Amino acid sequence: MCVGIPMRVLSSADGMAECEGRGERRRVRMALVGEVPVGEQVLVFLDSAIERLDAARAAEIEAALDLLQAALHGEHSSAAPPFSLPSAMDAGSLAALTGAAESAKH
Repeated sequence: MCVGIPMRVLSSADGMAECEGRGERRRVRMALVGEVPVGEQVLVFLDSAIERLDAARAAEIEAALDLLQAALHGEHSSAAPPFSLPSAMDAGSLAALTGAAESAKH
């Protein structure tokens, strides 16, 4: 299974960045997101940054990855996830999450 991982930019030059997240460092292509200042976060998939992340979105993804990792190790928690699942969202929130709200404006 391939998933995107939130990573913090440590340094960047020539369209590449050294990034760190979830206990690992990677050299990441930045062509899809452009220059990102040191300290900001990006979503990395197959060694390419595919999205710039604000702190709240990065925390949501980290929480989802933590839940997935726990499930893969046979652990479970009765606590609700610290974010809204798409099945519990209203139509406007779901459209914003999927980008449909933006495409409707154009």
